[in-house]
Amino acid sequence: MIKIAHISDTHVTTEPAFKGYAYDLIINEINSADFDLVIHTGDVTNQGLREEYEHASYLLSRIKKPLIIIPGNHDSKNVGYELFEKYIGPLNGVYEKEDLIVIWVDSTIPDLNDGRVGGYKFKWLKEKLEEYSHKKFKIVAVHHHLVPLPDTGRERNVLFNAGDVLDLLLKHDVDLYVCGHKHVPNVYNVEGLIVDNAGCTSCRKTRKGDVNSYNIIKIHDDGRVEVTIRRVTSEEVRKDFQIRRQRLFIPKGKRLFRIVHLSESNVSDRVYFRRRVLENAIRSINEKYKPDIVIHCGDVVDAGIERYYEVAHEYFEKIKGERLIVPGHNDISYIGYDLFREHFGEPKPFEKDDFVFIPINTAQYETQIGVVGRVGQRLLREMLEEYREKFTIVVMHHNVVPIPNVREIGFLEDAGNVLNTLVSKRADLVLTGHGGNALGIKIENTPIINAGSISWELHRNPFGNSFNVIDIYSGMIFAFEVQATWGARKLLGIWKIKTEVPWK
Repeated sequence: MIKIAHISDTHVTTEPAFKGYAYDLIINEINSADFDLVIHTGDVTNQGLREEYEHASYLLSRIKKPLIIIPGNHDSKNVGYELFEKYIGPLNGVYEKEDLIVIWVDSTIPDLNDGRVGGYKFKWLKEKLEEYSHKKFKIVAVHHHLVPLPDTGRERNVLFNAGDVLDLLLKHDVDLYVCGHKHVPNVYNVEGLIVDNAGCTSCRKTRKGDVNSYNIIKIHDDGRVEVTIRRVTSEEVRKDFQIRRQRLFIPKGKRLFRIVHLSESNVSDRVYFRRRVLENAIRSINEKYKPDIVIHCGDVVDAGIERYYEVAHEYFEKIKGERLIVPGHNDISYIGYDLFREHFGEPKPFEKDDFVFIPINTAQYETQIGVVGRVGQRLLREMLEEYREKFTIVVMHHNVVPIPNVREIGFLEDAGNVLNTLVSKRADLVLTGHGGNALGIKIENTPIINAGSISWELHRNPFGNSFNVIDIYSGMIFAFEVQATWGARKLLGIWKIKTEVPWK
């Protein structure tokens, strides 16, 4: 077994923001226990100043275990990244011990809170993951968080290229991603990748009245992983995981339901709107896939004006069967808010057999940034609770997990709390449609699927314009992406549903 202490955000300073007694308590506890390794995921100092680095260097020398330290955004202030190398150690590196490999990467941008694993560092990380692919346990350590976190206020400062980094880690079978930054302890299972956020070890800035804490990671030889959030009050929260192994699932039994899932048609008279592609896709949906329902996750039109809505209404009236359309940010621009309701109606929750569809409006006027809001979050919690005996499908425009090939700037400003609600209340499926690229990923027990653009030339999908087909079986969800022009298919994901009908 390998036992790791994960600390973060010490924020060493001469100011009252630094809580020396909390640091002493946690470090003494670590020194007296049987830890094999300590990982500090950044913000060692508060302002990146020389006197802070000198003090931090002394405090860190009191840790009597092998120690890995990653720079944080506060450490890079005032050209502090040069002082980090002088007083702490290398900004990027590799730690190897028997079956374990830890790769740490500097994600900081000087004088900004945001993070990025830029082109050269991304390439270096990929090369290291390939070089050490034979290792049984692989950990990547970065300061900035990878998926949205609850209780962080307005969601920002995730890695700009979080979607690309997440995709890279999943493709290379990384077991743990450890990070800090937002002072919120949290642990998610993302398709078998354990994303471990540490809270703050010794800073006064905690969230929602929380106290200082650190995380304990135990990696067992049989593939089990335990992550414990340990607070200075001795309160502990533990989560157990089984490191993933490649498995092939085959759908069995009768298909219960089929969804066609699309987004970003952006109907307009602009050259970027691919009219023939949309017509071909609608024909394919009607004649080949014959879904139980078609769900459009927003940006039906390129701008909220009358002639665009009139044309879009004609197109989507051609789709046979039931439809659910939620607005995107383009749809409610100009007078689009009223036009959307006139042509497509107000999206409302509804039941269909054992399935419940819960549309959430995330669009705001004249901005790509979306929000559910505190009232919307409360209503979402209530609906998931009300329909807990049904198969719940939440539909919204903005994505709640980072998308590859997209610069992540927090498109849903309260994504952390929304994602936490979806996961903790066990939504059975979440469908989104922002970003112009398709993605299928499972967070804890909730599959989340994003649709690419069905007919807009300015997309970010190497597969081209596309729509998704989602088949639900008893015990399994099977999702694939369909190229909208020539009909080629690509698997997005196959996920087991642990519950049977009745669903919860």
